Amino acid sequence: MGDWIFAFFHLFLLIGVAGYAVVSLFQGNTHRFWIISILLIVYYFFVLHKPVRKEIERRRKMKSQGEKK
Repeated sequence: MGDWIFAFFHLFLLIGVAGYAVVSLFQGNTHRFWIISILLIVYYFFVLHKPVRKEIERRRKMKSQGEKK
């Protein structure tokens, strides 16, 4: 249960920050948009990329085991 809460908290936080970057872009603050966008990309690769890849591989294994039965 704690993993789900953690995942949804980060999902909503990322959506909120990405939305703030888009709003900043429409307000004409392109520097803020690019800084936030770059930091979100860095955050993804340093924090989220490895767990996402593990989850994709886990689901592929589950799917292939289900088809063999």
